[in-house]
Amino acid sequence: MHEYTDEHMDALRLRGDEFADATVEALFTGAEVARFNTVMRWFTVSGQALPDELPDPARDYLEATATPPDWVDWAVMERARQFFIDNDVHISTALSFAAMPACYVVPHIARLLSATHSLAYPSRRMAETGQFTVYLMRPDAFEAGGRFLPAAQKVRLLHASIRHHLKREGRWPEPVPICQEDMLGGLMMFSLQVLDALHRMGVHITSDGAEAYYYAWRVVGTILGCDPATIPADLQAARRFSDRYMIRHMGPSPEGVHLTRQLITMYEEVVPGTLLDPVVPALIRFLIGDTAADWLEVPRSRWDSLIKVAPALLGALERFEDRGPWASQLSDRLGRLTTALELSSLTRGRVMHYAIPHELKADYGLPTSVPRWAPPPADLG
Repeated sequence: MHEYTDEHMDALRLRGDEFADATVEALFTGAEVARFNTVMRWFTVSGQALPDELPDPARDYLEATATPPDWVDWAVMERARQFFIDNDVHISTALSFAAMPACYVVPHIARLLSATHSLAYPSRRMAETGQFTVYLMRPDAFEAGGRFLPAAQKVRLLHASIRHHLKREGRWPEPVPICQEDMLGGLMMFSLQVLDALHRMGVHITSDGAEAYYYAWRVVGTILGCDPATIPADLQAARRFSDRYMIRHMGPSPEGVHLTRQLITMYEEVVPGTLLDPVVPALIRFLIGDTAADWLEVPRSRWDSLIKVAPALLGALERFEDRGPWASQLSDRLGRLTTALELSSLTRGRVMHYAIPHELKADYGLPTSVPRWAPPPADLG
């Protein structure tokens, strides 16, 4: 059993992503970032021939990272895809109203998310997250013509470019921004925190489905530059890492409050009218808990009590699905339609492109018959 001691976590804070960092450094040194971004706008699916005008460092990187890890168990990945299809609306809800606010509860992550022009807009940030997850869970995600791997390759370079800027400009108080500890922490937000949110919402998920979903994100972590040797091997290990990470870092920050306000405002604008506006903060508070919600200054309202009936409503929906294959298929189709409509409203019908930023913001500052899966009880010892 791996023990995530402070010494272990501190060591992870000193490491970035050596390969991606070297690639970005070479692109900036050769003044080839603009040319790279222009070419990459047209590189969107696996198997495309790399353009002749692509800078050599970028070509070497893209060729070396063009395939998934050789240890991937594709049967488990298929179970993860089916899990996503069965729960896509709920997962989208968990990503938007639990995983993202959980990121904002870590002050230095909130400051980091405020550091670039593109990340200042919550609709873009949520669209990129949603699109990335949808790409991951498509049947062709890792095949020729799939969109996931190119998106992941670009996100990895985006992270490296942020490290490059913050290091060059001396605008980060620690040796390595987006270090290995924070990359793993982010992985926990989009895997374990999502599963916890599904549980709080009363969604019936199996242990096998939960483990498969987490396995898929282990694969994602490796592709995004996490050291495979440091990624928690299963949900039990992920719980230990996540608990230690949050205890070490979570707290209030003005950036976290600002980002949360942006997120709430964005979804209030997406939902027509104003009657249901209080539902958004109520759902965030329900999913992340009062302490974290108070740190983020999530508004309170009478909906805070009403939202607690959500698990009962979801239970009724699941009973409808259990009435037969036709009901389950109808529910799945409605779920996929809802997810597509939500993503379309955020992207305005456009494909989101990941580019290496030339600079960071100038004003950035420092300071059923199957047992239901459930998270373990809190370890208060």
